[in-house]
Amino acid sequence: MTIKLIGLTGSIGMGKSTVGRMFEKEGIPIYNADAEVHKLYDKGGIAVEPVREAFPEAVIDGKVDRPTLSKMVVGNEEAIKKLESIVHPLVHQDREEFLAKAVQDGHKMAILDVPLVFETGGEERLHKVLVVSAPYEVQKERVLARDDMTLEKFESILARQVPDAEKRDRAHHVIDTHCSEEETHAQVKALIAELKEEFGHA
Repeated sequence: MTIKLIGLTGSIGMGKSTVGRMFEKEGIPIYNADAEVHKLYDKGGIAVEPVREAFPEAVIDGKVDRPTLSKMVVGNEEAIKKLESIVHPLVHQDREEFLAKAVQDGHKMAILDVPLVFETGGEERLHKVLVVSAPYEVQKERVLARDDMTLEKFESILARQVPDAEKRDRAHHVIDTHCSEEETHAQVKALIAELKEEFGHA
């Protein structure tokens, strides 16, 4: 496969989804694993039955109820591993189909939105890693503004993620979202131009 894979990552609340949409606007195909999991968990999704077998109470009205499932697995390594063994192969298969289509459509690079790229050793499979970042206070404010979020839950999520400073050190490029959307979009456009040049298809 000749397509260049760019990993897009960043801790919770850093603006990764917003940056992902900006790449999409610029015509770069993006694969969002989390959005895919939503589809797998929804009514008729192929993860519903295997999840029901492993966590019966998590399936409500024919679909996986994420808040219920989250309560059952957060802080429980064994449950997390069991869930990952169901979901990861399904996402992997879906991602391969997405990349095959991107190649077929003539794209030279694609963005993979991967929240836990450093945590899972995923950077080895990527040509570049982009980290979306903002100061801790900004991140905390954004996350705690979410409906289903508590400080305890936020801290437990952070504890599972590689610290932002380390992500920035290990990234090939950092996109700063502690600025206006226009300024962030300008960073995205500049980066796309740079990558196109580097990959030899300006």
